[in-house]
Amino acid sequence: MTAEALAVDPAAARWGQTPGAAPGPDAPLLVLLHGYGSHEGDLLGLAPHLPGGLALAAPRGPLPGGPGFAWAPLATPGRPDPAHVRAAAGALLAWLDADPRAATRPVALLGFSQGGLMATQLLRARPDRFAAAVVLSGFALDAEEPGDAALAARDPRVPVLLGHGDADPVIPRAATARTAAWLESHTALEHRAYPGLAHAVDARVLADARTFLSRTLPLA
Repeated sequence: MTAEALAVDPAAARWGQTPGAAPGPDAPLLVLLHGYGSHEGDLLGLAPHLPGGLALAAPRGPLPGGPGFAWAPLATPGRPDPAHVRAAAGALLAWLDADPRAATRPVALLGFSQGGLMATQLLRARPDRFAAAVVLSGFALDAEEPGDAALAARDPRVPVLLGHGDADPVIPRAATARTAAWLESHTALEHRAYPGLAHAVDARVLADARTFLSRTLPLA
């Protein structure tokens, strides 16, 4: 499949909610973006650790990758092909725009690893669309994007939580540092580095994500 032909399969996406009463039609929607080699069901397991009152949507990456799926082919760590990243972001936006369940809600993003890359790219592709983003063990594309200036000029800026381990063997430290600097200049960044954590999510990460989303989203 070429970059231009990427599409997110709406039939493969999974929808759900965090524990508690069923969220109303205007409750915030959190889009969960899995990492390379994973699948749409992976991050739904975080639901019990997230604030109540959230609707959840978990799309599947459009490319085969490892034992599962991917948003872009593997390349130099932290430096994927920009064309594939842009095409995947376009496919995600087309999927999201076509579903009426996302039409009237505030929409936030939570991505792990390559899914974190997609979260940052969606912010850049549609600067006014998203209410908040959580980027876990992820990074941003190392290129200027047409929406960057509008994202930086947004007032107030979109809140973003960047969380990663200081012992991550997958995402290079240079890519993480570059991403933190870029987010600092374009968003309302909260940056957390977790001592001893590898390329993973633990209780510290989940607690910070829950607090961040509870504070930044209009929950009932």
